[in-house]
Amino acid sequence: MAPYESDDTTTARQAGEADERGAGRRRAARYVVPVTVMGVAAATIGLVPALADSGDPDLPKITAAQLIEKMAQSDVEQLSGTVKITTDLGLPDLGGLESSLTPGAMGRGGDGGSSADPTARLTELASGTHTLRIAADGADRQKVSLLGNASEYSLIHNGEDVWGYDSESNEVFHGTTDESAGDEDREHQPPATPKDFAEEALKSVDATTSVTVDGTAQVAGRDAYKLVVKPRQAGSTVGAISIAVDHRTGTPLKFTLTPASGGAAVVDIGFTKVGFDRPAASTFDFTPPKGAKVTEEGELDGGEKGSGEKGGEHRRPEGAPKSEEDLAKGLDGLKVLGEGWNSVATFGTGAEGGLPTGSGGGDLDGFLGSLGDQVKGEFGTGTVFSTRLVNALFTEDGTVYVGAVTKDALVKAADEAK
Repeated sequence: MAPYESDDTTTARQAGEADERGAGRRRAARYVVPVTVMGVAAATIGLVPALADSGDPDLPKITAAQLIEKMAQSDVEQLSGTVKITTDLGLPDLGGLESSLTPGAMGRGGDGGSSADPTARLTELASGTHTLRIAADGADRQKVSLLGNASEYSLIHNGEDVWGYDSESNEVFHGTTDESAGDEDREHQPPATPKDFAEEALKSVDATTSVTVDGTAQVAGRDAYKLVVKPRQAGSTVGAISIAVDHRTGTPLKFTLTPASGGAAVVDIGFTKVGFDRPAASTFDFTPPKGAKVTEEGELDGGEKGSGEKGGEHRRPEGAPKSEEDLAKGLDGLKVLGEGWNSVATFGTGAEGGLPTGSGGGDLDGFLGSLGDQVKGEFGTGTVFSTRLVNALFTEDGTVYVGAVTKDALVKAADEAK
């Protein structure tokens, strides 16, 4: 079936009407997908055989603007199914060092943390292939289970309660949500479906973006349109974003982000099985198993909530930020340079020398430096750390430039900032 083209200008305008956010929010949203992939969760899915065997369904023609509007008007609140998720950022092999530095590493080692802490467990989705079983019943009830070979980790949100359970260690995490906080309170609700990623990607639709409908596909046994979002500008590491949208419900069924450099998808997440009936209420019930070690949220953050036991002392180095808000306050003059897909975030680290160092000093500096590329420009000298999607430049004066752009684009941004 031939692709369905649309007028990109009209598409961008209508997409903006559907999502009435400021230009600054749309530019910042461009970082949500790669940052989510790197720091919390993200994905590639093994649906190629299913798509190849299914053929392309014959659906009524639709423009990109109409398809985006269909997604925006989707009122699906109940669903359940299986999601397969893989991430291929092309990160260097650190020989296990990265796992020892994650929040969960200390918990699993018995150093005061909990293997059921969602902050720790969901970072596992930043690499490799994983299978998730998900269920949702409105805004107050969701469940995501990460399936292992002989174990399972479940994260359950039921009303005010958030439970995490690691069957392998028989450990339980318990926290609560602030119902009055609305969309701002999403600490325990990571992106786990194609819809989560699609919503963030569509915030990036503007005049620098090409949006088309590229035929149809079948995902998880359902007929879908394929919406393709591409940067118009050179210099972005993003090649294209493809979103398979369910023909009947407008729900994104599959999200694929391919890099401009080619090769396998960096992010590719989709349903292998999905249904839109209301899950049984018992799906979201949870009672800690007999003998399980239960850790309250307050025990992991220094006693700010819950019982206030001293477990948090082992979770965070002295002087480290206690929240994302504290971390943001620590960034020196965070701002965004450029526009569109070539926008670059920059901030000061407050320390000269270009690279962060630990208590050991130069050893860590030298190790990190060996993982990057040395660059020079009008800004001076620095080191670029690269993945297949996000690149970051640390300059000798302690300034950082980061974005889903090429190394040359980072150097150019640093030069122009001077």
